[in-house]
Amino acid sequence: MLAKIWLENARNVMGNIEASQMENIQKAAEVMADSIACGRWVHTFGCGHATLPIEEMYPRIGGFVGFHPIVELPLTFFTNITGQMGVHQFIFLERVEGYGKEIMKGYDFDARDTMWIFSHTGINSVNIDVALEAKNKGMKLVVFGSAAEAEGKKTRHSSGKNIFEIADVVVDTCAPVEDASVPLKNHPDKIGPVSTMAFITAVWMTVTTVAEILADRGVKLFIHPSHNAPGAVDTKVRLDEALAEYKRRVAGV
Repeated sequence: MLAKIWLENARNVMGNIEASQMENIQKAAEVMADSIACGRWVHTFGCGHATLPIEEMYPRIGGFVGFHPIVELPLTFFTNITGQMGVHQFIFLERVEGYGKEIMKGYDFDARDTMWIFSHTGINSVNIDVALEAKNKGMKLVVFGSAAEAEGKKTRHSSGKNIFEIADVVVDTCAPVEDASVPLKNHPDKIGPVSTMAFITAVWMTVTTVAEILADRGVKLFIHPSHNAPGAVDTKVRLDEALAEYKRRVAGV
């Protein structure tokens, strides 16, 4: 069954992340914990399906304040497919150099912040623009993507660098660079991509490590509680408290 082939591929990716990336995950988590502990942000950015790990981590049940999603609508998951904000436009826009610099103008940053970028291949210009601007502003740069698999692929950015070469910390998601992983009879293209599963696996390994570091330091976390579970007590109070803290940080208070 092709379903089992995909499942085995997914398990192998998760196993490879565990086997090879724990040290890098710890380094990334320590950088992020430092930003959150001093009341600053871990800004998160990606394009296309690489926005899914951003949406997965915050806001959601079990996530906590400190992660600031930067999701540029024309570069997000494109449910229109064709017509307005379709796939053709997205593929064009993520390769346009200079667009990322314009995106960065819409936000306030601090050298104590961390920029966390998700990029499967690391070669497209928008991500590299954002990465370079983050570094110019003094931020630490953490990048998650298929770093080893992307090695040798030509960047589309005039800097001559891919995003993994710019990062302070890289976590390799261990997904194949072609992403789709299951061969299909009578077809030249594979099916069954694994990069999103790899991203989300690495995200929660990292975010739980950030939480562990902060809890060990005695830092209070503003966690979004499970408000749908039977018997949940005072969840509205804790959710309101978390959102109030988020608003406080956004306001720069």
